Amino acid sequence: MNPLVTRRTFLKTTTAASALAFPAVMRSQPAGTPSPNNRLNVAIIGAGGRGSAAVTGLINENIVAICDVDQERADASLKSIAGKFPEEGKQLSTAARFNDYRKMFDKLGNQIDAVTVSVPDHSHFPAAMTAMGHGKHVYVEKPLAHTVWETRELTRMAREKKVITQMGNQGHTHDGTRLLREWVQAGVLGEVREVVSWTNRPFFPPWREPVGSFKAPDHSKFVPVVPKTLNWDAWLSVASNRPYDPAYAPWKWRGWWDFGTGAFGDVACHIMDGAYWALDLGAPTAVEAMSTGATKLATPVASVVTNYFPARGKMPPVKYTWSDGSLMPPLPADLEFGRDLPEEAGTLLFGSKATVLCSFYYETVRIIPEVKMQAMASSLPPKTIPRVKDGPFAEWALGCKGGPKPGSNFEYSGPFTEAVLLANVAIRSRRRIEWDSAAMKVTNVPDANQFVTKEYRPGWM
Repeated sequence: MNPLVTRRTFLKTTTAASALAFPAVMRSQPAGTPSPNNRLNVAIIGAGGRGSAAVTGLINENIVAICDVDQERADASLKSIAGKFPEEGKQLSTAARFNDYRKMFDKLGNQIDAVTVSVPDHSHFPAAMTAMGHGKHVYVEKPLAHTVWETRELTRMAREKKVITQMGNQGHTHDGTRLLREWVQAGVLGEVREVVSWTNRPFFPPWREPVGSFKAPDHSKFVPVVPKTLNWDAWLSVASNRPYDPAYAPWKWRGWWDFGTGAFGDVACHIMDGAYWALDLGAPTAVEAMSTGATKLATPVASVVTNYFPARGKMPPVKYTWSDGSLMPPLPADLEFGRDLPEEAGTLLFGSKATVLCSFYYETVRIIPEVKMQAMASSLPPKTIPRVKDGPFAEWALGCKGGPKPGSNFEYSGPFTEAVLLANVAIRSRRRIEWDSAAMKVTNVPDANQFVTKEYRPGWM
């Protein structure tokens, strides 16, 4: 029997066109209601690594369940958090523990209001879909999903279930992100036809060094023993079955196509966010990419991706160029002599009236050169977009309790992540792709559509 099921086969066997064949999803129930003391009953999926931010960010809510496939890493993370928040952290010791989210929902589904998902990219979709199928509000770390198709489905399900959603691109809550949108809306930059973003990712030594090290592990003579505290089957989730190897987990997964999305998926949802939102970019009509180090198994060590966005209303078309692997863009003409661009990451918006330089998470947004910023300061528009207090987890929790809808809800972050993940379709196909967003289809290179979706291991889909 084929160990994988295709998306097409999966959809054919679904009992209704709008439902997904997760066992948990088929037992869906109405969205949870916050507990009487106005604290959400929260379930954490993924508590180690980035998941620690979810625990910390929601420490004042009622954390009723913690699910992590790696008990040792989760325990270390929770111990550290409890040490920093001794009073609030007491609840962590009483929260129900699981290493398989399916079992968590089976046992505690009716006791959960909201769920966070902080796991490797390939597992975002099944975990979030299961949660929403139960009617739970969801917070999913970036990138929202592993493929374009998954992103579209998450957006659809969130709309259908009417749950409160948030993607974890925390810069969307920063003042600078809103400032940039206000400037664009007020015409401060004039017509913006070109945007450039860059990053030094992937730079973590455990990820992609030395170059060429990402080859399929050779288990012909030695198969590493699965750590006793790791549920390897649950870690694999929808990915095809294979022996455990430290080449995959707990960290190197980002560099494998089966599990991660490379540097673009890692940080583009942060770095491109402010410009994408300010310019209402929507879906690109074409994407082309150059890369080095990419293989059928592994993501690139460096790439340059050009996205072509069409005109939107009165806004002109935009050419958006991305580079990673420390490939820096040319210094803009408006940048002062002797001043350099930040090496870690940044974004430039080139307008007919002004050029703007933004930092990684849009903590700072400045017109360049600085003398022009100072000269224009008194004429800049007032703040018109509400600011976010206390960050993305607090914004999401407030939304779950009836407050304003979070800014990076799936209606926004879904299409945004689609645009981001199309870069990987272009990288893997090694051709310029023409994109029909309505049909969710690459029109000029039919073979490229295999990278728009993927196959899934039975039992997790």
